Amino acid sequence: MQRIGWLSSLTVGTALVLWSGPVAAQVKPHAYDSAYHAMQMRGRIVMGVDQYTSKHQFEDLSDGGRIELQRDRDDPVGTAAIRAHLKSITHAFQKGDFTAPVAVHMKQVPGASEMAARKSTIRYVYRELPRGGEVRISTKDAQALQAVHKFLAFQRSEHH
Repeated sequence: MQRIGWLSSLTVGTALVLWSGPVAAQVKPHAYDSAYHAMQMRGRIVMGVDQYTSKHQFEDLSDGGRIELQRDRDDPVGTAAIRAHLKSITHAFQKGDFTAPVAVHMKQVPGASEMAARKSTIRYVYRELPRGGEVRISTKDAQALQAVHKFLAFQRSEHH
């Protein structure tokens, strides 16, 4: 196990067990959830950016929804990676290809198969934002809309 600076006699695991007080209280509840951490690491590989230092938002809208991903701070390299990823998934989703979300979550994502089947009724539009970008999803098809909302709800619950 790796050792940390002044804690050279303690392993990382021991330090985490002993860690308490005001600093520990600031850690998000999912910070030590190993399944969440594994998903975040897969997301880092698929998206090319650290999920812990980026804001991922999944919003339902009356005609679809939006996926937003932005860096928490100015980071030209991270911002470029986010933009490349969002452009890539925009094109993939238009073709009915949802392999990126499957790779991140390691399971079928609710709504994705319906979105793939109804791809001709769904529109995906990429737009740059100051520190990243967004994919706007819209449809006039009621079944596709329901699938989009299932897809986004799953993403919200998984990404906290």
